[in-house]
Amino acid sequence: MLDALFESHDTGPGHAEHPGRLRHIRELFESSGLAARCTRIEPRVAGDTDLQRAHDADYIARVELACSSGERLIDSTDTAICEASAVIARQAAGALGSLCDGVASAKLDRGFAVIRPPGHHAEARLAMGFCLFNNVVVAARRLQAEHGIARVFILDWDVHHGNGTQHILEDDPTVFYASVHQWPLYPGTGAASERGVGPGEGTTLNCPLPPGAGSSEFLGAIQNTIVPAALRFDPDFVLISAGFDAHRDDPLAALEVDTETFGEATRALLDLAGECCKGRLVSVLEGGYDLNALGASAKLHLETLLD
Repeated sequence: MLDALFESHDTGPGHAEHPGRLRHIRELFESSGLAARCTRIEPRVAGDTDLQRAHDADYIARVELACSSGERLIDSTDTAICEASAVIARQAAGALGSLCDGVASAKLDRGFAVIRPPGHHAEARLAMGFCLFNNVVVAARRLQAEHGIARVFILDWDVHHGNGTQHILEDDPTVFYASVHQWPLYPGTGAASERGVGPGEGTTLNCPLPPGAGSSEFLGAIQNTIVPAALRFDPDFVLISAGFDAHRDDPLAALEVDTETFGEATRALLDLAGECCKGRLVSVLEGGYDLNALGASAKLHLETLLD
């Protein structure tokens, strides 16, 4: 899933999460021949039923009003919007949902949704961290509601903890959320002690890494801690919040992960999905702010998914 329409979400000059991120990936995929090897899914607009599985109706209306009124920021100084942003955010969530539909119905083997705005910082009632709607939660809940998927596993390997995803799902025992991220770092959540609440206790797993940690620590957390826990959970579908800002060249964090590690991490999740859920896996782009590192990492991720 890769469409130029997501480049129309205009965050303004100098913003880290800018349309050039997707443009760079799109041009790289097309020039390398990877795009031609993929089945393109037509984006659709996520309806209220989809979005309200993750967000309060009043919040959705507030996002739409802020955009249509010409506001340039919503809820925080880092979450920029334009007039078209609410519709594009609905299309992003809908595109990921459609990709998951295709995999859940066995029309597609697996998928990678290269979309924006990203989603994992979006809370049920709050936009933050460049995110408006929580794409991966909307997708997980759609899989359960529309396809009878009982248990969903989400791995978030963005360098920033996915506070929104964790908080929306933290009391839900049917969705296992795991994250490997730099800590302390924005948004300040994601301590190892955060394990879920109430009936969801034990289905949140955080693997915080200190600044300067590299590929061995990052991949070790995935292979030695997260994957074994996911195997015990025995999911019916695997989702990846695939941010590539843990890369050593990314300007917004201080981990030292190399490009090749993202390929190895992808392979580990493919093996997990193959063992648990007939290979059903979909990933969605989150962060990544050095264009060369982002492009190379996303390219290797897609190559690994295709192979």
